[in-house]
Amino acid sequence: MKHISILVPENAILGSLEGSRQLLTQVNDFMKAREEPPLFKVQLVGLSRETKVSGGLFTVNSHVVISEVRKTDLIIIPAIDGDITQALEKNRDFIPWIAQQYKKGAEVASLCLGAFLLASTGLLKGKRCATHWMAENTFRSMFPDVSLVTEKIITEEQGIYSSGGA
Repeated sequence: MKHISILVPENAILGSLEGSRQLLTQVNDFMKAREEPPLFKVQLVGLSRETKVSGGLFTVNSHVVISEVRKTDLIIIPAIDGDITQALEKNRDFIPWIAQQYKKGAEVASLCLGAFLLASTGLLKGKRCATHWMAENTFRSMFPDVSLVTEKIITEEQGIYSSGGA
């Protein structure tokens, strides 16, 4: 069974976070209906048990905090919104944890503006990455050592995935 850690950063976009969780949970429900074991252990992983998202309109309750996850197979970084610099500052404690988990063998996937948090880890240096097209200039100025691709919606390099925005 694959362990999936969906991060719950402050300033996360609820739809990005919940969409990922729901998709993976529905796969497990499908397997259960076929009387087969689930494929994924899906956990919402936060810096605290409760995190305000979507501009503070919603509170997400995490299953665990990062210190409780020793090893995971896949980290999903949802899209974030608002002031990117402030969002990165609020979520800075995720950065070393993501890098550490990658070094232990985890794959990492960012959705849309979650690429900013992923790029902050240094794991994207010299690699290709996609993000929301409206953030192209900001991303390039903040992360000049990352090859931002605008002609692709999804990138993959060495177990690191990114996706652009709608």
